Amino acid sequence: MPLYEFYCDKCQKEVSVTMSISEREKGQAACPRCGSRAMRPLMGTFFTQTSKKS
Repeated sequence: MPLYEFYCDKCQKEVSVTMSISEREKGQAACPRCGSRAMRPLMGTFFTQTSKKS
């Protein structure tokens, strides 16, 4: 599952949340520290991992 980065307006901290793409589209992100849904998405780095089959 993708890892998304948000800024929590209540905690005033940057947090990372692992969630599915459909959960992200529905806006179901909640702060793992305080549970608040007052979060703004941040632009983060993109990481992908693939398996090499030879």
